[in-house]
Amino acid sequence: MTATEFDIFASDGTRVCSIADALELVGDRWSLLVIRELGFDVRRFDQIQNRTGAPRQMLTARLRKLEDVGIVERSKYQDRPVRYEYLLTAAGRELIPVLSMLRQWGERHAPPRIASNGLPATAATPVKAG
Repeated sequence: MTATEFDIFASDGTRVCSIADALELVGDRWSLLVIRELGFDVRRFDQIQNRTGAPRQMLTARLRKLEDVGIVERSKYQDRPVRYEYLLTAAGRELIPVLSMLRQWGERHAPPRIASNGLPATAATPVKAG
């Protein structure tokens, strides 16, 4: 990445950049964790909430935002009561390699979290989605 690639500035002096634009769409913790879970084929609200730890209202807001910007789509799977599952769109699926690279970077540079089995989370036995 060179500075000349990003030498466009807005009237307020900030650099105009597609990285900043992308972060406006998916640059918060909960959005990225939702996309991660959908990438693991976890589709239902309660499962996504359980796997991410997101507060209910936060998860609702993030799913709506991701749907509004075309990263997630909603599909009804039950009529009574009405329930939806969530799926990545083509644009959302394009983020999976980005999250994979972020995971690899985190494994090298972020301090490990401890999983419930006492092992570093990266060494913990994976739990099957579903």
